[in-house]
Amino acid sequence: MSSDDEQIPQYPPRARPNILITGTPGTGKTTTSELAAMATGLEHINVGQLVKEKSLHDGRDETFDSYILNDDKLCDELEDRMGQGGYIVDFHSCDVFPERWFDLVVVLRADNSVLYDRLVKRGYNETKITENVECEIMQVVLDEAREGYRQEIVVELNSNSIEEMEENVDRVRQWTEDFIRTH
Repeated sequence: MSSDDEQIPQYPPRARPNILITGTPGTGKTTTSELAAMATGLEHINVGQLVKEKSLHDGRDETFDSYILNDDKLCDELEDRMGQGGYIVDFHSCDVFPERWFDLVVVLRADNSVLYDRLVKRGYNETKITENVECEIMQVVLDEAREGYRQEIVVELNSNSIEEMEENVDRVRQWTEDFIRTH
């Protein structure tokens, strides 16, 4: 066993799953995560809010009007909780998290016209809107998820309407119930 292997925490099997809900900003991650947490009894962690509240960043990027994430601080903050299970983590990226943390990775997708309108409503500047719409077109977050996690735990879901969001929440609820029943 190498010294690197010794540093990776080995979790006992989780009775309750950890779920990552990710996607380009504006795809409905936070709303879906909040509703899924209520439907499943899992605890919602809004990573963007956590980064801000706990100063898990290295300052601000003024061009994109966002914090510069400190991956190490974030992972250190979450490590113990994730080992216990029972969390829905909501973040616009997935490549910062260890694969061992999640039992399901949901990648929300939205049509560009829907996404554009949502970002405008948020008051994003044109540079930030363009960057996010291009990321969605190029399916950057979906590719990150497929490259960073086992294929069988990555699920792509459309999130263009309230009806689709409700269906997505119901799918997460059903999946969580199945996980708990079999673990």
